Amino acid sequence: MTENSKSQTKAKNGSKSSQRTIQKKTFDFFKNLFFAAIAALLIKSFLIETSRVPTGSMEKTIMVGDFLFVNKFIYGSSSPRNIPFTDIALPYFQLPAISEPDRGNIVVFEYPGDRDELQPIVISNYVKRCIGLPGDTIEIVDKVVFVNGKEAPIPPNIQYLKPRPMMEGIPNQYLYPKNSGWNEDNYGPYIIPKKGDVIKLTVDNVEWYRTLINRELGAELVSTYRGKVTIDGKRVDTYTIKKDYYFMMGDNRDDSADSRFWGVVPRDKIIGEALMIYWSWNPNIPFSDFFNLLASVRLNRIAKLVH
Repeated sequence: MTENSKSQTKAKNGSKSSQRTIQKKTFDFFKNLFFAAIAALLIKSFLIETSRVPTGSMEKTIMVGDFLFVNKFIYGSSSPRNIPFTDIALPYFQLPAISEPDRGNIVVFEYPGDRDELQPIVISNYVKRCIGLPGDTIEIVDKVVFVNGKEAPIPPNIQYLKPRPMMEGIPNQYLYPKNSGWNEDNYGPYIIPKKGDVIKLTVDNVEWYRTLINRELGAELVSTYRGKVTIDGKRVDTYTIKKDYYFMMGDNRDDSADSRFWGVVPRDKIIGEALMIYWSWNPNIPFSDFFNLLASVRLNRIAKLVH
């Protein structure tokens, strides 16, 4: 073999080796990207969730434009509840909880729906402060919250936009439960349902429980017939509550759509506890004005613990 032939053979072998190296690097890159995506999915599904604050109901504890890390692990991590970026719900499983939501915790939960809705049209997460636990009695007197007859601790950043409370006896027809005769400043007493409670059902109180029972059973099954309450066509006098429920309120008390308006939150809708603000900026600046948006970053809020 001539020197020229040897040189050509060596060049071909080198070219093949170079191609194999490029292919291996490409394969390793996508393999690492795949495992990184799986790791991120597992972390997001079972440990840390991210959540954006869309409304001012928790100001000034949490502000519109804050982005939160949510501790999912503490209340029991769950697999994804819906297909990302859609409102298509998925069957999911939930791991055992380390601890249960407590009074005063700021929790993130899946919005259960408006007061009279079987289920919400849009799947969205809300952030509120847990005020009452299953079995607690909630009462609001001239804006002051009482739990089991004792004044509830006042959140450090609580605020009221209306200086005077609405008088007792002036009902707000949009409050929960339906036909309660209460208003947002003078509310209750209301006993939060807990698993195993046996409630008496009559035509006079059925509106208090209609949506809750329908949601537990997964269909519009509660009705009335000839002065009696029926569930799935059968006359009933009682119903046994199947889930534990929690009462949520915003710290911005006069500008918060919360449990006073749309009802209690079932335990299985609670996702986690708000942990820390990891980013914050002015949400009123459009993304198209990126440099001004970037200039609005609230550095003093980043890495701030939520409590």
